[in-house]
Amino acid sequence: MKVDLASVDHVLTTTRTVRKRLDLDRPVEPEVILESLSVAIQAPTGSNMQRWRWVVVTDAEKRAAVAELYGKAINPYLDIMEQAFSGADAHKVVDSARYLAANLSRVPVHVIPCALGNYQELGVLLKGGGYPFEVSDNLMASGFYGSIWPAVWSLLLALRARGLGSALTTMHLAFEREMGELLGIPDTVSQVGLIAVAYFKGEDFKPAKRRRAEEITYWNHWKETVQ
Repeated sequence: MKVDLASVDHVLTTTRTVRKRLDLDRPVEPEVILESLSVAIQAPTGSNMQRWRWVVVTDAEKRAAVAELYGKAINPYLDIMEQAFSGADAHKVVDSARYLAANLSRVPVHVIPCALGNYQELGVLLKGGGYPFEVSDNLMASGFYGSIWPAVWSLLLALRARGLGSALTTMHLAFEREMGELLGIPDTVSQVGLIAVAYFKGEDFKPAKRRRAEEITYWNHWKETVQ
C-alpha cells in the first residue's frame, strides 16, 4: 500500500498539546480509546518485551482525585517557571498549563502509561550477567523509557487522527505512590506520565514555530551543520 505522505505529515506536524481547546462536555467512547491503543502498541519496544500497561481513568470521582494530586504537583512548578522565564510565549504556556490543572477533573479520559519494573532493573541484569562495561544511569534510563515513549507518542498521533486532542504531562510523578494507591498501581510498576484526552473544539491545528532542521542538525561532528 502506498503511503499518503501528505496525510501522514499533516498528523505528525499538527499533533499539539491541547489544553484550552479540549471539549470538557463531550463524552469519549471507550472504543476509540481502545482502537487508538491498539495502534499505539504496534510501536517498537526494547528487545520486543512489550512491558507497557495502560490505566484508563473515566470514573468522575477518581478523575477528581487524580486532578487534585496533579494540581498539588504542578502549581508550585508553574510558579517557578513563571519567575524563571519571561515573555509572551512563556506566559501563554504557563497560563494554558494552569487552565489544564484547574479543569483536569472535567477532562473525560485520563490515560496513565505504565511500564513494568523500573530502569534500575536493567543495571542489575547486566551487572549480574557479567556485562564488561559501565552501566550508567543514562544507559539504564534511556533503554527503559525508550521502550514505552514511542508507544505513548503513537497513542497521541492515533488520537489526533480520530479527532481527539491530548495533553501529555509528567508532574504528577511527584506523587507517584499516592497515585498508585488511588488506582491500585503496584510499586513494582513505573508510571511514566498522564495523558488528558478529549475531543477538541474549533478548527484544525497548524504546525508550530520551530527552528529550521538545518540549524540544529549536525553531520558527523557536534556543531557541524554542513553535510
